[in-house]
Amino acid sequence: MNDIIRQKLKELPQDSGVYIMLDKAGTVIYVGKAINLKNRVSQYFHASIKTEKTIKLVQNIVDFRYIITKNEVDALVLENNLIKEYNPKYNILLKDDKNYPFIKINPKEAFPKVEVVRKLVNDGSKYFGPYMVGVNTKDILELIHGAFMVRNCTHELAKLPKSHRPCLMSHIGRCYAPCGGGISREEYAKIISDVLEFLRGNDKHIKEVLESKMREASSRLDFESALYYKNQLHTLDKLIRQQISALPKDYNMDVFSVLDNGTYTAVSVLNVRSGKLVGGDNYPVESANFDERISDGSVEKHTPASGGLVDSIDKNLLEQFIVQYYADALVVPDEIVVNVTLPSEKALQTLLCDRFSKNVNIIVPLRGVRRQLTEMAENNAKNYLDTFVVKHLKKYNMTEGAVRRLQEELRLTCTPNRIECFDISHISGTDVVASMVVFIGGEARPKMYRRFKMHIDQNNDFVNMKETVSRRLARLGNTDDESFSQRPDLLVIDGGRGQMTVAQEAMREAGCDFEMIALAESEERVYFPNDDTGVMLNRRSPALALLQRVRDEAHRFAVDYHTRLRDKRMRFSELKDIEGIGDKKTDLLYAHFKTLDKIKSASVEELAEVKGVSRRDAEKIVAHFKAVK
Repeated sequence: MNDIIRQKLKELPQDSGVYIMLDKAGTVIYVGKAINLKNRVSQYFHASIKTEKTIKLVQNIVDFRYIITKNEVDALVLENNLIKEYNPKYNILLKDDKNYPFIKINPKEAFPKVEVVRKLVNDGSKYFGPYMVGVNTKDILELIHGAFMVRNCTHELAKLPKSHRPCLMSHIGRCYAPCGGGISREEYAKIISDVLEFLRGNDKHIKEVLESKMREASSRLDFESALYYKNQLHTLDKLIRQQISALPKDYNMDVFSVLDNGTYTAVSVLNVRSGKLVGGDNYPVESANFDERISDGSVEKHTPASGGLVDSIDKNLLEQFIVQYYADALVVPDEIVVNVTLPSEKALQTLLCDRFSKNVNIIVPLRGVRRQLTEMAENNAKNYLDTFVVKHLKKYNMTEGAVRRLQEELRLTCTPNRIECFDISHISGTDVVASMVVFIGGEARPKMYRRFKMHIDQNNDFVNMKETVSRRLARLGNTDDESFSQRPDLLVIDGGRGQMTVAQEAMREAGCDFEMIALAESEERVYFPNDDTGVMLNRRSPALALLQRVRDEAHRFAVDYHTRLRDKRMRFSELKDIEGIGDKKTDLLYAHFKTLDKIKSASVEELAEVKGVSRRDAEKIVAHFKAVK
């Protein structure tokens, strides 16, 4: 704690408000709110048990400022607004690009349709959802259309001509065809009322309707329709089995559990709609010190705390998460269940009640079905953290971590963030091409790959490599092409000492000075300028794995270009040497036989079967290839 913080702590008021933590660069790194600013902010700097994440936050704080608010509710709103404005690295900023499906019915329409939407609009419609993993909205729509026969078309019925004919759905008994006057507005409204009851959790009526239709179809020997309704009953049964028996059928609830494993925090959400568990999702909250922990190996040794270690920061994170989760929502459930006591539970409850004009209960359950649901969410969060950390660690070791190791093991003067690799491909000096691939931060950037066709075909890899590197460096700074305009941190030459020597000459002639290495494929030896011996990296080293990926990608890209040029040349040389065979007939032959070898081995009769190729042409083709043999 420095003198500035020590003095400010003495001057803190005991009012509610928001505090803003700053690092040495003056960047906002954390925003929090408090009922009592003096008590809350002082807790960060007094000796107490803290998680590594909280310790890391405090170590980075060199100053703070605060804003006094009228009450705790205002502090909660201001905190959320400041998090969105500053995006502090120790706060959660919910960036969820997934739009979950809702079922929408607009009762204001004369003949409402039932549809699935992913964006909610405040237009008076009734929305049911969100439906996530485990519930298929298409199945629910199919149930509704099969049992209640409401329309699913997008027609504006008022604008349809009187001569409009109902669609196929009415003919197969899946729609009452309001577009053709098949049902009155009053009768349709009663059916929509039954649909709404079903979506609110009343499954009894729809089950009776489906069973009745199945028996009716069976009695008239329409077994196809009977099977359809039987399948719908199976779907309904699966949906009913998701009913949580201890909850009312019309009950809506969201369950939030926060869990921390010392490296990451995750929030798991479960959604209960109409008394049924309709899905959920997990959201990671990344700790800012993750990369530092990876670099010193501590993540690999780390094991999650038993039951999840949740401190005051994580409780604030969950509260911030809930505020953001409902920020753009049009509906909120009857009850919010959480696994930890929120710092400003009453303020959050007041905020949600005022925003949605309804009573919203926030509960931390100790037993019963609600406690079972929070434990289920905690298990989901733990499983997610375990897999997420492993996945992130693996990706890091292959990309950013490998770049760091490459710098360390090759003792490069700068971090090789942008790596460019060059390779030559040809067969006996024909169709000579070269490739340039680009990796940034250890990841391939295919849009920046470039190909070169040599000005002169020659069986000399040294000359070809020099031309390639010269042409690349000649376009350095060319703003028309971002692939050439950016400066590389490391040039990798696919080959041995000789290829690198000519590449160095090209670099000197271009007046450039970049770090360069060559990777010899035969023994995976890395060569440096002015060093004939080179070094052998550990076969298990992430640095070597990165170099191999870069080299292999350059090789693949070069070979692919060479193969295409060679195939094109062979395709348009050998066949076009034959009298009467031009571009059009060549295309027809390749479209039919696919390869030149198959054309060569085809008989006159087989060739003549190709539309556009005459028997005389076929005889000439066969005679040509016989003569060549």
